[in-house]
Amino acid sequence: MSNNKAIVFAYHTVGFECLRTLLDHGFEIPLVITHEDSPTENIWFRSVRDLCLERKITFITPSDLNDPELMNRLQSLEPDYLFSFYYRNMIPLQILEIAKIAALNMHGSLLPKYRGRVPINWAVLHGESKTGATLHIMEEKPDAGDIVHQKAIPILPDETAYEVFNKVAILAKTTLEEVIPDLLLGEFSRRPNRLQEGSYFGARKPEDGKIDWQKKAQDVYNLFRAVAPPYPGAYTEIAGKKYILHQAMLASPPYRQNNHLLGLQVVDNRIYGFCGDDRAILVMQLVCDGEEVLPADLQQILLSTTKA
Repeated sequence: MSNNKAIVFAYHTVGFECLRTLLDHGFEIPLVITHEDSPTENIWFRSVRDLCLERKITFITPSDLNDPELMNRLQSLEPDYLFSFYYRNMIPLQILEIAKIAALNMHGSLLPKYRGRVPINWAVLHGESKTGATLHIMEEKPDAGDIVHQKAIPILPDETAYEVFNKVAILAKTTLEEVIPDLLLGEFSRRPNRLQEGSYFGARKPEDGKIDWQKKAQDVYNLFRAVAPPYPGAYTEIAGKKYILHQAMLASPPYRQNNHLLGLQVVDNRIYGFCGDDRAILVMQLVCDGEEVLPADLQQILLSTTKA
């Protein structure tokens, strides 16, 4: 008997890729739980809703996972597995216990490192050289259950979190595919998720992207990479306006007129961000109010603020 009936909680590109993988490998999925897209969010990722419509899979977007009617509906489906693929809400323990065999989550890090929210962004921010995808048992505590399967990929020195995320999304698909034969047998290996060897990180807010130019250039560059578009972006403020770095790279610091001045300066018709360790970031694209700011424009803005 094949253990192939699953309820899937899914959102985002990882949700899309992993849900499609289950369907392509013969899983019976009577219900998908996903999210409504937020009108205030930049929706740059793939749509679980669209995949459900294409494959004629029933889906719902409940606002309350503790609703007794939802609980009764899920229990009536008697799933072998419950999967969570980048679903954004904590799933109550009473729902996790509905699965006959296991409730499994796909997390975008090498657990136990970077438990919690936006793990790829945090890994890039901290200058990690690798990350990965981890399929693990879900427990009441987030990202704490035994590890079922895990794969790693490198983070290259100039990759943004967006670029790393796209690699992790494909890696998540591969990670799931490699364990599907065991899942269908209901017999899969698991090893302890040693939480003491990792850390938990919370969600990030747009204001967390504000640059502290007193920091080392590598730290500023890592912040840029971690939140570069389509994420909200690393930014600095001049005269009350927000200037977002859309493209940037580490650079050898050029001669500057004021060696004590940190932050954005224009040198040889290029925009540099000078940092606390006397190194610099070369800013190839700077945006304010949705419009690109050219070096000549920034020079005038800086001159006007100095005079003021």
